[in-house]
Amino acid sequence: MNRRQFLASTAVVATAAIVPLQRAGIGAAQPAAAAVPQRPPVPFEPANVRQMAKELAQKPFQAPDQKLPGNLKDIDYDQYRKIRFKPERAIWRDEKLPFQLQLFHRGFFYSSRVDLFEVAGGKASAIVYSPDLFTFEDIKAPDPGNDLGFAGFRIHAPINRPDYYDEVGVFLGASYFRAVAKGETYGLSARGLAINTADPKGEEFPAFKAFWIEKPQPGANSIVVHALLDSKSAAAAYRFTIRPGETTVYDVEMALYPRADIAEPGIAPMTSMFFFDANDRANIDDFRPAVHDSDGLAMHNGRGEVLWRVLTNPQDLQISSFYDNNPRNFGLLQRQRDFAAYQDLESHFETRPSLRVEPIGDWGAGEVRLIEIPTKTEIHDNIVAFWRPKDPLKAKGEYNYTYRLHWGEGKSGEGLARFMKTMSGAAGDKDRLFVCDIAGAKLKDVKPEAVRADVTANVGKIKNVVSQPNPQTGGWRLSFNLEPGNEAVVELRARLMQNDEPLSEAWVYRWTP
Repeated sequence: MNRRQFLASTAVVATAAIVPLQRAGIGAAQPAAAAVPQRPPVPFEPANVRQMAKELAQKPFQAPDQKLPGNLKDIDYDQYRKIRFKPERAIWRDEKLPFQLQLFHRGFFYSSRVDLFEVAGGKASAIVYSPDLFTFEDIKAPDPGNDLGFAGFRIHAPINRPDYYDEVGVFLGASYFRAVAKGETYGLSARGLAINTADPKGEEFPAFKAFWIEKPQPGANSIVVHALLDSKSAAAAYRFTIRPGETTVYDVEMALYPRADIAEPGIAPMTSMFFFDANDRANIDDFRPAVHDSDGLAMHNGRGEVLWRVLTNPQDLQISSFYDNNPRNFGLLQRQRDFAAYQDLESHFETRPSLRVEPIGDWGAGEVRLIEIPTKTEIHDNIVAFWRPKDPLKAKGEYNYTYRLHWGEGKSGEGLARFMKTMSGAAGDKDRLFVCDIAGAKLKDVKPEAVRADVTANVGKIKNVVSQPNPQTGGWRLSFNLEPGNEAVVELRARLMQNDEPLSEAWVYRWTP
């Protein structure tokens, strides 16, 4: 079991009551019959989902229906993987549209029902469950008259070549969703909403209850997905406009309605994995140079600063807060994009996407929060990042956020040179040596004697600062020693300057013994 699976299984306690959905044609499970009856289409417009969320938040939370036949509820992970959707049954496959949908069966950790609708011509039609949509290898197929619903869905499009529909996005488990750009493989995840992440009292996991997927027009380059989310503390409506490509973009419109005051909300959350790299591989016995889905948190704040916070796998839980007002963008990136950085023929971490959040409009005061959780294996997602508003979200209120998710290589920084790799090692008995490789067009024509390295620490002592061109990479290399003394935590910051003008983004790092 990995952390993604664990979080998804835990989150089944956070889905919506069925009553508010009945207006859109969702009702209780149909009685057993030869097949699940078709339900007539109902009028649909995006405002319906927002109204459902608003009304849902006025009612007490009700746990979801998780009833499943015993042969589905008690299966293990390997058995669940053998329940496969039949590609030839993909929605819109026979219509030659630019997108297709494939569906996930319920079972194992994914026991919560998710209702799916196709929207066409201003009407929503339920996507009706049938076991005939799937192949079952190790278990008996369910009764065709039992309306089990689905666990989620995935979107396919010809992103890499015109004659093949690759999987480009998936919604599965709580409020988790993932996407890839051209030539990439799945890595980190986004979420609809985070509540009380890293709280000692326990995290709350909101979950998507239902989706309305608009049928794309011929030749369209985007697909629109509407979603209803519910949780003990809040309900919310989402509109995703999804554009696959060299960078896959999700335009997200979110309307959030708290049931109760939420002191620790996470807006536009993302979850990733960092096991080790050259800056942090203490007690790691592994042939690979690095193992991670993301290697840093990038931020372009409201003051115009561009920051790069290198990720670590700490000995103890670490929470970092970067206070800001109206952030320009932030995200978890995978900057090392060559195979040699990982040497893993199976996982291909060099093809994992970066994910960057671009707020649309003013988000006001708050912080980008980074949470680093200790892990001893690579199967756990141990990195979380999100925007935390300064003020708690109040019960009975309405909060609207619009933002753009960029899935791809994640380049940012207004043309500043970027810190591409951070390495660290012992320097004598007490010091720590840091070596950083930096690259970018802004360093190409600068005279070496005009470059100044600005390195600081909040405690401890910085020594032996050296910055010089790196002929092996065509960029620059910065190195320095940290003498931490008896300090338990040292906050480091470095950048390359020309007079008072920054040539690079600001590198920030939290050192702990």
